[in-house]
Amino acid sequence: MGRGSAAAPVSPRLALGAAALVLLAATAALPSPAAGVNVTAVLSAFPNFTDFARLLASTPVAGELAGRSSLTLLAVPNANLPQSPSAFAAGAGADIADVLRYHVLLEYLSPSDLARLPPSGKLVTTLFQTTGRAPSDLGAVNLTATGPNSTVVVRSPAPSPGANATVLGAVTAVPYNLSVLAVGGLIVPSGFDLAASESRPAPPVNITRVLTDARGFNVAASMLQASGVASEFEADEHGAGITVFVPTDDAFAGLPATDRLQSLPADRKAVVLRFHVLHSYYPLGSLESIVNPVQPTLATEDTAAGRFTLNITRVNGSIAIDTGVVQASITRTVFDQNPVAVFAVSKVLLPKEMFSLGESNSAAMAPPSTAMAPGDARNEQTPPTRISSPPDMHGEDSESSAALATAKGTWWCIAFMYLQLHLLLSLNVYTGKWMGWGENSVDAK
Repeated sequence: MGRGSAAAPVSPRLALGAAALVLLAATAALPSPAAGVNVTAVLSAFPNFTDFARLLASTPVAGELAGRSSLTLLAVPNANLPQSPSAFAAGAGADIADVLRYHVLLEYLSPSDLARLPPSGKLVTTLFQTTGRAPSDLGAVNLTATGPNSTVVVRSPAPSPGANATVLGAVTAVPYNLSVLAVGGLIVPSGFDLAASESRPAPPVNITRVLTDARGFNVAASMLQASGVASEFEADEHGAGITVFVPTDDAFAGLPATDRLQSLPADRKAVVLRFHVLHSYYPLGSLESIVNPVQPTLATEDTAAGRFTLNITRVNGSIAIDTGVVQASITRTVFDQNPVAVFAVSKVLLPKEMFSLGESNSAAMAPPSTAMAPGDARNEQTPPTRISSPPDMHGEDSESSAALATAKGTWWCIAFMYLQLHLLLSLNVYTGKWMGWGENSVDAK
């Protein structure tokens, strides 16, 4: 071949750039990491797991899974769940949530992965381990293949015998994101006793600790602790439950200077705090579809029906809370575990019985007589300290001007009379001279 047909040498820089483009193209062709999936929605397609899906939806676990991927869910069929309804009552709420977390493996495992288990088994971390409530590595499960058919058994790694379950087979999978395996029963972490939890009441939820752990609620937590109101929640939790609306630190910082909330006496400040609590457990879905929008609060119980109530409605896709003075909205769920729900709200809820709207739309504190009185006799207005208001400054100016005008008129009258007298005297003298009066006329006589 001639010189003109010879291939030109490729520079190392161009070769490196071409390789980079090929690598980028190959990377773009790969599937992107999958986002979290709605586990309860996946299970809804399988009627044999409706009870297990209901359990997940009744606890915070379903929400915790929404932001995770690469999971394996050990689901229990309806027929293999405990038949006693009390096993999943509110009294065992804290325990059953952690039991369900123990069924969420933080690793994607397909049936082929289970077929390759080593003889010693495989230790897999569960969602329960992330709570910090599992001692040592007891928040993990051990997967072991046993018997001639290599049946996979899931058990606690604790030395003492505990609850275990057999993997029945694969239910469904969202590749590399969620794998759902059916197991023959609930797997209870070591140290748990669901049977005992059925007969003992759940420990009360420490609202102050919940707010401290959630962060951004330092003012509300300190006020609840100092007022002693938080200690009143325990009895209400074991009744119909409670729903607490907690203003964020930013909500307290946004209060107008005229409200003087921090300067209230301790007993009246406690009323404001009770005004933020409903005497029933309402998860977010129940608040969105609430039948009676006017809800009494714990402060209502200390006064009279119809006072210190909250108007709860759905506005523009969010839940609005109207006190008659301010309108706040729920910004997020802080805690939701039957019988306690805690929601963050955008503003401090000021009751109209203690605060009123001024002309500048800022909250101004109402007189003490109208703030706390439940009956008409105590609703009388405080008598005014002044019988009349001070005279208007413009009125004083008008009276002074009138007095000055009168004085000037008087002096002008006096001057005019003096001028007339002077003219009269002058005229008499002149007339006398003209008629021959005076000394000359006397002498002439």
